[in-house]
Amino acid sequence: MSALTLSRVRRVRRVAWTVLLWSATVLYPFCLVVAVMTGRNGFVGVEVFVSALLTVLVAALLQRHPLPGQGTLLLAWTWALLQMPVGGIAALQIVITDLGVGYIAATRRRRVSLPVAAGTVAVQALSALAFLHADEVLLMTVLLAVAVTWLAGNSVRVRRANAEMMRVQATAQAVAAERLRIARELHDMVAHSIGIIAIQAGVGGRVIDTQPAEARNALDAIEATSRDVLSGLRRMLTALRKDDPGAAPLGPSPGLDDLDRLAEAAKDAGVQVDVRRKGGRRPLPPDVDLSAYRIVQEAITNVVRHAGTSECRVTIGYGDEELSIEVDDDGRGGVVGTGYGIVGMRERVGLLGGEFAAGPRPGGGFRVAARIPAPEAAVVAVP
Repeated sequence: MSALTLSRVRRVRRVAWTVLLWSATVLYPFCLVVAVMTGRNGFVGVEVFVSALLTVLVAALLQRHPLPGQGTLLLAWTWALLQMPVGGIAALQIVITDLGVGYIAATRRRRVSLPVAAGTVAVQALSALAFLHADEVLLMTVLLAVAVTWLAGNSVRVRRANAEMMRVQATAQAVAAERLRIARELHDMVAHSIGIIAIQAGVGGRVIDTQPAEARNALDAIEATSRDVLSGLRRMLTALRKDDPGAAPLGPSPGLDDLDRLAEAAKDAGVQVDVRRKGGRRPLPPDVDLSAYRIVQEAITNVVRHAGTSECRVTIGYGDEELSIEVDDDGRGGVVGTGYGIVGMRERVGLLGGEFAAGPRPGGGFRVAARIPAPEAAVVAVP
């Protein structure tokens, strides 16, 4: 069946349902009065069934047209009470119309539900006074019944609105967290690579006439670094497009096993990185492994760009319950800046429930230190 045919079928069903509801609304008061008048000599099952069916259809009208639906219920049952002014009909009038008030209060705002409730209690009270000669107790009962059903329905509406608001807030927080994560990834990846490229380009430009071999090495390093950053950007874009069936498969994220390659890139930029590992190397959770790599990458980038030194030390400690990271240099030291590098490292560690510190060393230079919870699952031997 084509989409056009389905659309036509849906339209026909919608029109047929609308015609059925409004037809039931028009017929309902007359059918109910006929049933009540006939019931003076005993109700017949068919009459009760038809009246109940029409009541359900009129109640369904409340979903989209609450005022006509509730007005029809009040008219029909007040007319029926006029024909047979007995307590049973009055009780049915109160129960059915009060249920309509509760449904409207649960699905509509107060500016709609409050007037409906006020009109309903007024019609019920006048009917009780006119047909049943009600006393104060009955009138208070009528008022209390409407108030209770309205409060119950309004409470449902408020809870539903609060739940929707919390869902929207949770979605907004998730979007903000994802944007922050992507921003950190882009900063850590691009800032490091562009810093290396800029330094290598400067070196190549200075020695291209006097030391062509060194200039060629600088160009090779620029090419390799550029390919790395392009690969990382491609992985990130693929992750963002992972719902696309035609997207390429997502490549592996970098981790602490890639520190040697990171050290080689820093060496090409003029900084010798001494990587030390303590404890038994073991598999880490992917988020811990990636965050640890990004922290070391950002710290080395800061050494290359700001420390004014030719070497630094990276120490990775594999504890039983945590992973420790330290990056030290003997450069100019200085103070923690206002850029995004230190902030990003601190956020990464904070999200994993760890501790982070960065600042000048007492004897000169700068130190970045982090401790990230990483309970030991399995230790792998490293040759």
